Amino acid sequence: MSGQFRSGFVCVLGRPNVGKSTLVNRLVGHKIAIMSDKPQTTRNKIKAVLTREDAQVVFIDTPGVHKPRHRLGEYMVEAAVRTLKEVDLILYILDAGAEVAAGEEYILALLSEVQTPVFLVVNKADLVKKDRLLAIIDDMSRRRHFAEVVPVSAITGDNLDRLVSLVIGYLPPGPQYYPADALTDQPERFVMAELIREKVLHLTREEVPHGVAVEVAQVEERSSGLLYVGANIYVERESQKGILIGKGGQLLKEIGQRARVDMEHLLGSRIFLELWVKVRKDWRQKEGDLRFFGYNRKDL
Repeated sequence: MSGQFRSGFVCVLGRPNVGKSTLVNRLVGHKIAIMSDKPQTTRNKIKAVLTREDAQVVFIDTPGVHKPRHRLGEYMVEAAVRTLKEVDLILYILDAGAEVAAGEEYILALLSEVQTPVFLVVNKADLVKKDRLLAIIDDMSRRRHFAEVVPVSAITGDNLDRLVSLVIGYLPPGPQYYPADALTDQPERFVMAELIREKVLHLTREEVPHGVAVEVAQVEERSSGLLYVGANIYVERESQKGILIGKGGQLLKEIGQRARVDMEHLLGSRIFLELWVKVRKDWRQKEGDLRFFGYNRKDL
């Protein structure tokens, strides 16, 4: 059986800001999920594909599990929880540098309802001393049995090869679900919109980021060989629009320049990116607006 091709779906679960997206990107070797030091960056389930000669692993990066404060938050948590019942393996990510808070008890309760094997993956292990790391592992192992416990660093890559080997060992023999060169199941427009949103998260103050949504409205190949991309950045209030544009349009220009570089790297094409900022009042609370931006409960 060891010579058979193995494949399966692996849920990457954890509280906000524990490094799930950074880990997924590092595991597949490409930037698929956006990253930010602000919590609740990931809003959708994003599938990232790792294909080797002996296996194909589809990692599902889920929104951070948290107590929702609006309809968008409810959607995000529902997306994460539903995924637990659809996968072959769960990677429960813990931040080695953070205290084990009440939010972990909520996740452990969710995990107690599934029969799926669960790995405890202690991320940012390079940032703490060994005795601290061992104390975390001992504490969590007393709360629940884990199929494997793997300390890693998504930033440095420490122990990720071992993690991938263990993951593949738990997957069943199966087909190759995606072409060998596939990196994600998401359409290019989704990935481009996420890259723009990432730059907004990096460059704006606390009152703006979570009220932002991005729509790639136009993608057109021009005769010059350029790929034209037109995108709308939506905010919830007029005051946020001014912040996002910046003095003389400088902040919006910086967002566009940084997003364009990442898009060109991902798609291998020269890109002309044009951005507009629009107001869609309180969109995170409105079912119709959530559906417009692709957050649809029927797709969970």
